[in-house]
Amino acid sequence: MIVPVILAGGNGTRLWPLSRKDIPKQFLPITHEKTMLQETLSRLNDINTLAVTLICNESHQFVANEQLKQIDQKNCQMILEPFGRDTAPAVALAAFKAMVDYDDPLMLVMPADHEIENTENFQQVILHAQNVAEKGKLVTFGIKPKKAETGYGYIKKGGSQLDGSYLCEAFVEKPNKITAQKYLEEDNYLWNSGMFLFKASSYLNELKIHSNKIYKICKKVMEVSTVEEGMIKLNPQIFAECPSDSIDYAVMEKTSSAVVIPLDNIGWSDVGGFESIWDVKHKDKNKNVFSGDVKAFETNNCLVISEDKLVATVGLENLVIINTKDTLLVVHKDHCQDVKQLVGKLDLDHRVETQVHREVHRPWGHFDGIDRGERYQVKKIVVNPGEQLSLQKHHHRAEHWVVVSGTAMVTNGNREFMLSENESTYIPAGEIHMLRNPGVIPLELIEVQSGSYLGEDDIVRIKDVYGRV
Repeated sequence: MIVPVILAGGNGTRLWPLSRKDIPKQFLPITHEKTMLQETLSRLNDINTLAVTLICNESHQFVANEQLKQIDQKNCQMILEPFGRDTAPAVALAAFKAMVDYDDPLMLVMPADHEIENTENFQQVILHAQNVAEKGKLVTFGIKPKKAETGYGYIKKGGSQLDGSYLCEAFVEKPNKITAQKYLEEDNYLWNSGMFLFKASSYLNELKIHSNKIYKICKKVMEVSTVEEGMIKLNPQIFAECPSDSIDYAVMEKTSSAVVIPLDNIGWSDVGGFESIWDVKHKDKNKNVFSGDVKAFETNNCLVISEDKLVATVGLENLVIINTKDTLLVVHKDHCQDVKQLVGKLDLDHRVETQVHREVHRPWGHFDGIDRGERYQVKKIVVNPGEQLSLQKHHHRAEHWVVVSGTAMVTNGNREFMLSENESTYIPAGEIHMLRNPGVIPLELIEVQSGSYLGEDDIVRIKDVYGRV
């Protein structure tokens, strides 16, 4: 039996501004109507698997949990990392968990943010690879290159084995264009997919030999971990001591047990940049990919995505234009890999746009920052049926609430009362208050904040059903 291990970490830099640190690309519907995480889980439907282990950052637990509910994915347990330490520790955590829960199962490690078009072919290769992994081999999967791609790492195939796998002769970092063209012509290099299949004990044994500090700290942190509502939480002080390293560096490049199995004709992409989105999406007769309200004239080979307004183009070629509610990005397709560096520069300027979208998700719903001035801020708040905000107060701001749709149960100081559409209430600074949706449809309201400080950290939570006090 197989334990699927889904890696859902990430910083949301390469597809910025669509993705941000609070909502990386795996939680967005980048290539389909479902999010990339939901699509990844759906690929397991016809494989005989045990419960899914989902590894993500603590800050993403609520959005991940909501997306699991949307597709009725109940057989899943989350391991919440207080901060990222790359893939080698993440998989070690899942392996220690699997050894406790099962009798040394196979682990299928998959990033949550990849695209695979031909699920049937993918599943057939996984079923074949089980026989190889059962022998103690650490199986990785390589994609036959279709072009001289500089955005992927490569695996050099070694000798062919009787079971259809190849020895891993070398792991190569992202090459320049000349080197990538050389790899393509030599025909013995594969794109590194970042997917793996191995027994839990096989991985832990090799990790103990080649990266013992990661092994020891992950073992220790799992032994003292706590479980809250089905989610495993790690001790941040212990986990902070763990080195940050990838599976490739920590294990696969050092072990003699690594083999690679080619994955061909599955339509794979790691969607690692906007050019990848352009590659996998349907194009019009001028080789454009448009999403949202886009009108184009004499425009070719472009990707244009608009979230909230008309984007009109004239006489453009080979450009990527991304319009979100708070940011506009224009980049040449040849420079899509440089977006990550741009985000790094914006981080140095402490730009909030790299961290959060204008629309911010919370466990109870979401809010959209419609307008902001020196001493005021306007938000649209949507509370899901049956959910509620924390009982809280603010030291520096007052709030006006106007119900637009649905019914609100409001706590305002010592009073508790209902508000219907077109009704409102005023909450002075320092007053204890709470908002709840008792209805069966989403509650929508407009919140006008006014005061000397309007930051999200001016919240004193007194009681919270989501454990955020």
